[in-house]
Amino acid sequence: MTTRDRILDAAARIMRTDGVAGATTKEIAREAGFSEATLYKHFSDKADLFKGVLRERLPDLVTTLDRLSDRPGRGSVRDTLVEVATAALAFYADGFPMMAGLFAERSRLDEHVAGLRQTGGGPGAPNRQLAAYLRAEQRLGRVHADVDAEAAAMLLFGACLHHALTAAFADEPSAEHTITAERLVGTLLAGVAGGAGD
Repeated sequence: MTTRDRILDAAARIMRTDGVAGATTKEIAREAGFSEATLYKHFSDKADLFKGVLRERLPDLVTTLDRLSDRPGRGSVRDTLVEVATAALAFYADGFPMMAGLFAERSRLDEHVAGLRQTGGGPGAPNRQLAAYLRAEQRLGRVHADVDAEAAAMLLFGACLHHALTAAFADEPSAEHTITAERLVGTLLAGVAGGAGD
């Protein structure tokens, strides 16, 4: 295992326990078995280290979203949305405890958001990618033309994030992610009023 991997593993362990705001580079370096100077040879600062943890130590949502550009017209829309929701549920469930502390310190949140903007990431990126997929399926006639693709993406990701939030407070483990994803997608595709709310 490389030095960088050992640092990322240590950072992920500590951030899951103490959150991003509570984790220090000194503590992470000590957990990894290195000096802080060694940590800074691989990561420019704590924000850079956190980005590495998000990309490389949390369930992979990015790859699932990146594949959406090849999915229009292939497989079913339902299966694609279940795949996306399953990945989002896993990502948010694992990442929420780490990220929650960012909102307690505005300067850290601003620093994190600025770093994400440089790479085109951030919480809006999944919405944009899923909305683009839904619009492509609309052009193929596989999603109704009157569906608001951006709103549908927000509803799905918002439900996944909310599930992670409520699971963090639950005494019991949450249901398996695929089961929850199928329920969310089924409801999204059916519509709450089933056409009766017009």
